[in-house]
Amino acid sequence: MRKLEGKVAIISGSGRGIGRSLALKLASEGASVVVNDLDPEPANEVVAAIEAAGGKAVACVGNVTAEDFGERFVQTALDTFGGLHIIVNNAGYTRDGVIQKQTDEQFQAMLDVHVTAPFRILRAAAEPWRMMSKQEAAEGREVIRKVVNISSMAGTNGNAGQVNYSSAKAALVGMTKTLSKEWGRLKVCVNCVAFGFIETRLTKANDDPETRIEIEGREIQAGVPSGVLGALKTMVPLGRAGTAEEAAGGVYLLCIPESDYISGQVLLVGGGISL
Repeated sequence: MRKLEGKVAIISGSGRGIGRSLALKLASEGASVVVNDLDPEPANEVVAAIEAAGGKAVACVGNVTAEDFGERFVQTALDTFGGLHIIVNNAGYTRDGVIQKQTDEQFQAMLDVHVTAPFRILRAAAEPWRMMSKQEAAEGREVIRKVVNISSMAGTNGNAGQVNYSSAKAALVGMTKTLSKEWGRLKVCVNCVAFGFIETRLTKANDDPETRIEIEGREIQAGVPSGVLGALKTMVPLGRAGTAEEAAGGVYLLCIPESDYISGQVLLVGGGISL
């Protein structure tokens, strides 16, 4: 039997990059997946790829920062697949700049997408999970559920030029550790993965057109200065950036039954970086 047979997962930001790789991986192990992206095209492409491989998936398109998104995301899983077992808060982007050049809006934008959005998604799941756990306990069954919040080594260690992003990703670590204590009684394992240098459009050279991201009509410049990319690779003991599939593998480890007694932890996926 596949490791996630019968499970239902929601993954924010899963139309591209690491989220896409994770959606395909969880589906290949039997999970039904709710795929999310800002735009319908990438979300629908991932759904089609999962279905073509014999899996089950549905798209929930929209901006995770919308006030009603958390409720809609969770309800899509419940209405479509009749349950919810795995939540991965993956959606996000970067808006870099040294502190003296950052505006309030630029700082707040990172808190909105990396902290408030995951909070709302998890809050929306709280009551359904409480009721499910209560019913399962009454029936003498133990069902382990999983939350994986996606942080960054910028959040665990800081990173010059990313005071907004680093602050937001650090807040996710605190959220993870708190909910692991609140939700242990519900049989929910809450963990966090902090990525190092992973190959995505956010870590391409910032003169690459792919690093220009449009969010509700506004163009955001992401990416890394080209002169910095070479230095980043030299910091990785394995000598290279990780792939999206390798990054997704770190999240997958915290979704499968083998990790059913792991909670409140931060897993660094960075090719050996430990500073």
